[in-house]
Amino acid sequence: MTSFTPTARRREPAGLTSDIISNKPLSLLAAPRWGGGGTRSSAAPAMEPPPPQKEIVYNKLLPYGERLEAEAARFLAQIKENLARAVQLQELWPGGLFWTRKLSTYIRLYGRKFSREDHVLFIKLLYELVTIPKLEISMMQGFARLLINLLKKKELLSRDDLELPWRPLYEMLERILYSKTEHLGLNWFPNSVESVLKTLVKSCRPYFPEDATAEMLDEWRPLMCPFDVTMQKAITYFELFLPTTLPPELHQKGFRLWFDEFIGLWVSVQNLPQWEGHLVNLFARLATDNIGYIDWDPYVPKIFTRILRSLNLPVGSNQVVVPRFLTNAYDVGHAVMWITAMMGGPSKLVQKHLSGLFNSIASFYHPSNNGRWLNKLMKLLQRLPSGVVRRLHRERYKKTTWLTPVPDSHKLTDQDVTDFVECIIQPVLLAMFSKTGSLEAAQALQNLALMRPELVIPPVLEKTYPALETLTEPHQLTATLSCVIGVARSLVSGGKWFPEGPTHMLPLLMRALPGVDPNDFSKCMITFQFIATFSTLVPLVDCSSVLQERDDLSEVERELCSATAEFEDFVLQFMDRCFGLIESSTLEQTREETETEKMTHLESLVELGLSSTFSTILTQCSKDIFKVALEKVFNFAVSNIFETRVAGRMVADMCRAAVKVRENQCLSLVPLDDDVLHDEELDKELLWNLQLLSEITRVDGKKLLLYREQLGKILQRTLHLTCKQGYILSCNLLHHLLRSATLIYPTEYCSVPGGFDKPLSEYFPIKDWGKPGDLWNLDIQWHVPSSEEINFAFYLLDTFLQPELIKLEQYATGKLEMSRDDVQQCLAIVHNCLIGSGNVLPPLKGERVKMFPFFADLSRENYRETIARVTRKLLHYLFSKIITLCLFFFLQVISDVLQFQGSHKHEFDSRWKSFNLVKKSMENRLQGKKQHIRALLIDRVMLQHELRTLTMEGCEYKTSHQEMIRDLLCLSTSSYGQVRSKAQQAFFTALGTYNFCCRDIIPLVLEFLRPDRQDVTQKQFKGALYCLLGNHSGVCLANLHDWDCIAQTWPAIVSSGLSKAMSLEKPSIVRLFDDLAEKIHRQYETIGLDFAVPEKCIEVAVMLQKSEHPSSNFTGLRSEEIQLGIQRQKEKNAEALPWKFEHISIGFLSLLLRDDRILPVRAIKFFVQCLNHDAIVVRKVAISAVAGILKQLKRTHKKVPVCPYEISGNPKPSSIQAGDRPDNQWLHYDSQSLPKTKEAWESCCFVEKTHWGYYTWPQTMTVYAPVEHQPKLGRRRDELTEAEQIIYDHFSDPKFVEQLIKFLSLEDRKGKDKFNPRRFCLFKGLFRNFDDAFLPVLQPHLEQLVADSHESTQRCVAEIIAGLIRGSKHWTFEKVEKLWKLLCPLLRTALSNITVETYNDWGTCIATSCESRDPRKLHWLFELLLESPLSGEGGSFVDACRLYVLQGGLAQQEWRVPELLHRLLKYLEPKLTQVYKNVRERIGSVLTYIFMIDVSLPNTAATKSPRVHEFTARILENLKPLMEADEEIQNHVMEENGVGEQDERTQGIKLLKTILKWLMASAGRSFSTAVTEQLQLLPLFFKIAPVENDNSYDELKRDAKMCLSLMSQGLLYPQQVPLVLQVLKQTARSNSWHARYTILTYLQTMVFYNLFIFLNNEEAVNDIRWLVIKLLEDEQLEVREMAATTLSGLLQCNFLTMDGPMQTHFEQLCKMRLPKKRKRDLGSVVDTIPSGDLVKRHAGVLGLSACILSSPYDVPTWMPQLLMDLSAHLNDPQPIEMTVKKTLSNFRRTHHDNWQEHKQQFTDDQLLVLTDLLVSPCYYA
Repeated sequence: MTSFTPTARRREPAGLTSDIISNKPLSLLAAPRWGGGGTRSSAAPAMEPPPPQKEIVYNKLLPYGERLEAEAARFLAQIKENLARAVQLQELWPGGLFWTRKLSTYIRLYGRKFSREDHVLFIKLLYELVTIPKLEISMMQGFARLLINLLKKKELLSRDDLELPWRPLYEMLERILYSKTEHLGLNWFPNSVESVLKTLVKSCRPYFPEDATAEMLDEWRPLMCPFDVTMQKAITYFELFLPTTLPPELHQKGFRLWFDEFIGLWVSVQNLPQWEGHLVNLFARLATDNIGYIDWDPYVPKIFTRILRSLNLPVGSNQVVVPRFLTNAYDVGHAVMWITAMMGGPSKLVQKHLSGLFNSIASFYHPSNNGRWLNKLMKLLQRLPSGVVRRLHRERYKKTTWLTPVPDSHKLTDQDVTDFVECIIQPVLLAMFSKTGSLEAAQALQNLALMRPELVIPPVLEKTYPALETLTEPHQLTATLSCVIGVARSLVSGGKWFPEGPTHMLPLLMRALPGVDPNDFSKCMITFQFIATFSTLVPLVDCSSVLQERDDLSEVERELCSATAEFEDFVLQFMDRCFGLIESSTLEQTREETETEKMTHLESLVELGLSSTFSTILTQCSKDIFKVALEKVFNFAVSNIFETRVAGRMVADMCRAAVKVRENQCLSLVPLDDDVLHDEELDKELLWNLQLLSEITRVDGKKLLLYREQLGKILQRTLHLTCKQGYILSCNLLHHLLRSATLIYPTEYCSVPGGFDKPLSEYFPIKDWGKPGDLWNLDIQWHVPSSEEINFAFYLLDTFLQPELIKLEQYATGKLEMSRDDVQQCLAIVHNCLIGSGNVLPPLKGERVKMFPFFADLSRENYRETIARVTRKLLHYLFSKIITLCLFFFLQVISDVLQFQGSHKHEFDSRWKSFNLVKKSMENRLQGKKQHIRALLIDRVMLQHELRTLTMEGCEYKTSHQEMIRDLLCLSTSSYGQVRSKAQQAFFTALGTYNFCCRDIIPLVLEFLRPDRQDVTQKQFKGALYCLLGNHSGVCLANLHDWDCIAQTWPAIVSSGLSKAMSLEKPSIVRLFDDLAEKIHRQYETIGLDFAVPEKCIEVAVMLQKSEHPSSNFTGLRSEEIQLGIQRQKEKNAEALPWKFEHISIGFLSLLLRDDRILPVRAIKFFVQCLNHDAIVVRKVAISAVAGILKQLKRTHKKVPVCPYEISGNPKPSSIQAGDRPDNQWLHYDSQSLPKTKEAWESCCFVEKTHWGYYTWPQTMTVYAPVEHQPKLGRRRDELTEAEQIIYDHFSDPKFVEQLIKFLSLEDRKGKDKFNPRRFCLFKGLFRNFDDAFLPVLQPHLEQLVADSHESTQRCVAEIIAGLIRGSKHWTFEKVEKLWKLLCPLLRTALSNITVETYNDWGTCIATSCESRDPRKLHWLFELLLESPLSGEGGSFVDACRLYVLQGGLAQQEWRVPELLHRLLKYLEPKLTQVYKNVRERIGSVLTYIFMIDVSLPNTAATKSPRVHEFTARILENLKPLMEADEEIQNHVMEENGVGEQDERTQGIKLLKTILKWLMASAGRSFSTAVTEQLQLLPLFFKIAPVENDNSYDELKRDAKMCLSLMSQGLLYPQQVPLVLQVLKQTARSNSWHARYTILTYLQTMVFYNLFIFLNNEEAVNDIRWLVIKLLEDEQLEVREMAATTLSGLLQCNFLTMDGPMQTHFEQLCKMRLPKKRKRDLGSVVDTIPSGDLVKRHAGVLGLSACILSSPYDVPTWMPQLLMDLSAHLNDPQPIEMTVKKTLSNFRRTHHDNWQEHKQQFTDDQLLVLTDLLVSPCYYA
C-alpha cells in the first residue's frame, strides 16, 4: 500500500473556478514547511496536548486508525503555519485561499480535531478575513463557508471563549445585499451570496457581545416606518441579528429590551404585511432559545388564530380568498418551532389550543380533499412530531452545554407527551393515504412511535393487516407498508411502553411475501424494503428450543420463542418468491438477439432490491437456516442456465450474497474446451458459468488465494475468447479478482458483533431484537490486503496486462497488424486491470508543472505510467486511422489513468446519499448519541475510508497529466459528435481535479477560435466552443476568476466573429454563442483588484503562528489592461464584425464596469457613441453602461450632523413614541412656511429620506451641508476631467441629442413598453453631474415631445422629466426655480393629454420624482397636482388619471404631508357621489392612501393626517336615509349627472358605491381594519348583498358581496368581537331574509378565520350558538337550510360541541305535532305558507341532520341513535322529507369507503333499518 501523505487536493464548490493563481512566483504553494509541529515541541517542556474539540469517531475504527493521530497532527501544523504566513505576507490569493481550503478538507477528514485555543484563533482569523471590506466576493464566500463550518457546533465554544463583533457583518450585508451600485451594473454578485451571508450571521449570532442588542435597536429602530420599504429591511435585520441565547442573568440586556414593543406591533397588525413573517421567525427563535423564561399565555389565542389563518384553508359557503394572503403566509417550519417551544409548563394552554387546531382542520386531511393548501398541512404534520422529539431530546438526553437549560417547571412531562400524541395521531392516520403520498405521514409516525409506541403502532397495524389481505387497492398497501417501515424500530424493540410489539413481526413478514410480485413494480420495491428493514433489525435465529431449557422467560418472550420456529420457513418462501420473480423476468428470445446490453431501468432497480434484501437476510441468518438456503440457491443456479443479461445477473447476485456471508463453501469451477475459443457466439451454459464465477469471486481476498492456479488457468483460456460477451465477462472476473485482493473493506455487516453462531444456552438472540450497535465495541472484521494478496495481484497484472500493453505498443508503431475488434479487446483488458488495481498503482510521475513534495513507494513497475505511455502512442495512431469505436474504450482508459484511485467520486457520492437516507429512516432521534444499528455504523466507517482515499491522494499537475489533458482536448475537438461529447466530459473532470491546469490549457483552446486560421474545421470550432462553455457543474473556462485568463478569452470569443472560414449562421453555432454569452453574464462576479489585509487580521495570524516572517506587499493586476485589450479588438474590427458579435462584445465590456476604478477614457467614448448605435440591443447595454459611468463620475457631497431636537426646539422624549411628535413637526409640509426665496431655501434643513424621524431619530442625524461646502456647480468645459469632457461634448451637441431622443422615443414592443428605470438613471446622472448644462439643448425637444400624444414619445418625456427632477437635488435655488418655470407648463400639457396607454408612465414618473425627496423641495409640483384634479375637463378618464398621478406623488411622501392630505380629502368629500365608475374606483384607492397613515400601532401618537373615524362618522350621517328605509335597495341611478338636485336616497346610493370601492381597496392595504364605525355599515351591506352567485347583478350588489367577503376574513381584535356580534344579532331581527341569510355566510368565514379568539371568549361562543339555533327556526326556508349548514360547519371544526342539551332541544322540536291534512277538492289551491309548527319540526330535523353531516369521516357514539330519529321523518310533508333524503344520501356518500369499519358501531336492528333507508326504493313497485 502507498502511504497516505497529506498532499494538496482541493475540492471546488461548483461554480467557483479551480485555478486562480496570478503570475507571480508561488511564494506559499512552493514551499510548505513540513514538520512545522516538531520545531515548537522541542523548545517547550513536554506536556499533555489539550483535548481535541470534537473529532470524527469513525476514524478510530479504521484498520489503520492508530496511524491517523500523527498524520492529523502533521497536517494541522502545516495548515496553521502556512495560513498564518500567507496572511502576514498579505498574500490572500492564492496562498490564503489555498490553505483555508486545506483547513476545510482537514475538517472533512478529522472533524474538529484541534484544541480550543486553536479553534478560537481559526475563527477569529477567518472572521477578520471575511469582513475585509473590499474582498472579492468569491473569496468572501469561500472564507464564509469555512467559518460557518467552524462555528457550526455551537456547544463546543461558550460565550466566554469567544466574542465576535456584529457591526462588520452588518456593514457587509448592507454593502452587498442592499448594494447601491449593483443595479447600475457596477458590481456583479453571485446568486448564492445572500444565503451564505445569512447563514454566516446565524452562526456568529450566539457570540455577539451583551450590549449588542441595545446597539442594534438604536441602529435600526429609526428605519421602522411602517409605510416605507425600510420597515421590511429593519425587521429582516432584527430577525437575522438579534441574539436570543443570552444567559438568564443578561435577559435585561437581551430580549427584554424589545420583546414588548415587537409583540405589541405584531398583535396590532392585521393585514399580513411582508415583514410580519419575519417577526414570527424572530419570536419562534426567541421561544426556542428561552423556554420557560417568557410567559406566552396571553398571546396564545392570537398566535394560533394567525397560524390557522396562514394555512389559507378554503372555508365558508361562497368564499373569495384575498390573493395577498397566498404569498405572505408564515413559514410552516418557524410556526412549528414556536408551537413546540411554548408547549409544556404549568398552564397547558398551548396543548389545549393545539388540540383545537387539529380538531378544526382534521377533515382537511381526509384523502378525498385536495388543493394547493395540502402541502402546508402535510408539512405541519411532518414537522410537529420531529420538533417535539427534538425538544424532548434536548431536555432529557442531551449533554448539558453552556446554552440555557430548560427550567424543570417547563420541561415536558410524560402526560404532556401523551396529550400531544393523542391530538395529532388522528390526522396522521388520515394523511397516510393522502394524494401527495405517504412520505410525510411515515416520517411523522416514526417520530411519534419513538415517544408513545403503544398509542401509535396499534392503529397503524390495524390499517396494515387488512391492506396486506386486499388485492384490489395496491395504493393502500404501499402507503401502509411505508408507514410500518417508519415505525419498525420502535415496533421490534418493544420496550416498557409496548412490550407486545415484537410479536407482530413474524405475521407481518409472512403476509408481506406475496408482495414480491413481478407484475407490480412499486409494490415489489416497497416489499423488498420492508423485508430488508425488519431482517436488519432482528437476528433470524430459531430459538424455539429454548422453551424446553429455560423457565425464566416472560410471557411475550415465550410467545416470541415459539414464533421464531417460522424463520426458516420464511427464508425459504422468500427465496421461492424471488426465483419466481427471476423466472418471469428472463429476457424473451426477441431480446436475446437484439444487442440491448443494458437492463431496463426498472429491472435494474428490482435487481438492486432483490440482491440487497437477500444479502441482508443471509447476513442475519443462523448457521442452520443459512445451510438450507445455500443449498437451495446453488441447486437453482446450477440446474438452470440463464441468459446473462437480466435473470442471470439476478441469480449471480444471489449467489454472490451467499458466498460473501460464509465463504467456506467451495467455489464451483467452470470446465472449458479449447474449440470454443474462436466461436462468435458461445453457448449459453458457458456464458452463464462464467458470469456466475465472475460474481462469486467478489469475496474476501484471502479465501481466493487457495484457488490461485485454477483461476489463473480459467483467465488464460477465456480472456481472449472471440465472442464479445465472453471476453467481457472474463474481464469482469479479472477486475473482481484484483479488487478483492487489493482493497480495504469490512467483511461482515451482522447486527451483533461476532455473529449468531454461539449455542443458545449462552446467547439469547431475542434480547438483541432492534438493538443499536455499540460504537465503541463494533469489532469490525476488516479485509486488509496481505503481502501475499498484493503479490497475487501483481502476478495477475504481469501475466495479463503486460502482453496486452506490448501488443498495443507494437500496433501503435505499426509493427503489428490487429483488427479493430482485437484492439477493442486489448483496451477492455487494460481498462479492467486499471480499475481493478487502481489503489495499488501509484499516481503518475513526471516533471511537475508547479510542484509540491510527494512520496510514494515506487519500487515495482508502475503500470499506470506504462498504460499512459502506450495509450498516448495508440491515440495518435488511431487518430490517423480514425477508428471511432475504439476511441470510446480509449477515453475510459485515459480518464481512469488520470483519476482513478480505487473508487469513483460519483459512486461515492451516491453511496453517501443512500447511507443518509437509510440512516434517516431508521434513526432514533429521541435518544440521539448515534444509536444506529451496527450495519449502518460499519457502513459509515467504510465511507470514511473511501472519503480519505478520494481526498488525500495528490492531484499535482505534472507534465504527464498536461500531455494527457491535451490529448483530451484533441479528442474534444475531433470530428465525431459522440466522441466529442464523451471526451469533453472527461476533459471537464480533469480540469476540476488538477490545480491550476486551466491557465495552461486556455491558449490551446483559443487557438481554434483565431479568425485568421484556415485549417480549423467547423467541428473543431464547435468542439472548442463547447470546451469554453464547460458543463453545468464544473469549471467554465470562459469565465475563470482571473484577470489574465479573461484578458485572453473574451477578446478571442469576440474576434472569432471575423473568421472567414466558419459559417457562423449555422443554428447550432449561433446557439452556442448565445449560451456562452448567457453563461458569462450569469456567472460573472466582480473580481477583486485590491487585496490589502487589515492590521487586525495580521495580529491574529501572528498569534496563530507565534513566529514572525518578513512581510512584503504586492499589487493586483489592473482591469484597465483588459479593457484596453477588448477595446483594441473593437477598434480593429469596427468594419466587419457581425452584429451578433458586436452585441456579445459590448455585453462583455459592460461586465467590466466597477465601482472602485473609473473606466479608461476610450471605453467611455465607445459607450457614449453606442447610445446612438443602430442595433437596439447595443443601445440598451450602452444606456445602462453610461448610467453606471455617470455614477462612477459622481462627486461626493458633504454631510453634516444636526440635532433634530434643537431644530424643533423640543426636548428628547423619554420613552419611544412613534408618529407625529412635536420634535418631527418641522419635517411636515406647511404651505405657510415653504422655502420660496433664496434665503429660506438655504436656511431650510432638508431631510430627503422619508422614514427618518417617524419612529425614532437615528443616533447621529446627518443632512447635506450648505451650498458653499458642496462641489462647484455650473463648471466650464476646461474645469471638467477628461472623462467628463467626453460626455459633455456629446450631450452639448444638438445633432447627437436629436438622434438620441429620436431613438429613445421609438417603440420597442408595441403595447409592452413601460417607464424604463435605466433610462431614468441615465438622465438623472446627467443632470446630477453637469447640473443644467444640457437644458438649453433639451428644452425644445421636451416641448415638442410633450405635445405629441403617442405613447412612446410620452414615455420618453416622462423618463427625462423624472430624471430632471431627481437630478436637481443639489442645484441652487435660482436653478431650481428656473427649472420649475420650465416644467410646470410642460406637466400641465402632459396631464391634459394623458391617455390609456400613458397614464401608468406618468404615474411612475411623478412617483419616481417624489421618492426620497423632502416634500418642501417639490412644493411647485404638489401645488400643481392639487390644482382641481377633478375638473371634469377631458372627461372622466382624465380625472381618474390625474388622481392616479397625484396619488403616486403623495403616497411616496407618506406621513410628511398631512396638510396636503387634508386639502385633498376636503376637496374630494363633496365629490364622493361621482357617477363614473372609473373615477369612483380611483377615489376609493386615493382614500385608502389618505387614511393609510392613521394606524393603530402600539406607542404611536395620534396622527396629524386625516383620521378614519371622523370621516366614517360623516359618511354614516349621509347614509342615514338608506339605513332607515326598509324596502329593497335598487341601483336605479342612471349614469348621467341629471340637472337639478336628486333626492337624498339617490345621493346616498351613489355615495355608498364609492364607499364600497374604498373599503374593498383598503381591505388588503391598510395595517388595521374594521374600525367600530365601519361595523355600523354592516347591516346596510347585509341588506344589499345578493344571495345567489350570479354575475348579472349590478355593480352595487357585486361590490357589497365582495366587501362582505373581505371583511369576514379580517383579523379581529378581541375587543371588537362583542361589537360584531351585536351587529349580527341586530340584523338577525331584520325584516329582509336576504340580510338574515347573509349573516350566516359572514359568520362561517369570520368564526373560522378568528377561531381561537372566539373560543377564548365564552360569551361570544354562546351568542353564536344562540344565533344559529334561532335562525334554524326562521320562517324562510333558505335561511333555515343555511343555518343548518353553518351549524354543521361549526360542529365540524369543533367550535360548538354536540352535547346533551342540544340533542334534546332538537328531539323536542322534532316531536312538534303537524296539523292534520284537510281533505280538499283536487282543484283547490294548496296553502303555501307553512304553519309555525311545521317550521319548528323542520328546524328539529335540520338540527339532527347538521349533527350527522358534521362528522363525514367517522361514526361517533351518538350518531346511530340520531340516524334512527331521522328515519322516523322520512314520510313527513315537504320540505322535511327532502331534508331527510339529502342527509341520508350524503351520509352514504361519505361513509361508503370505510363502511366495513363503520358498520361495527351499529346494532343489528339499526343496521336493518339503515339498509332499508339507504337502498333506493324500486321504481317499478
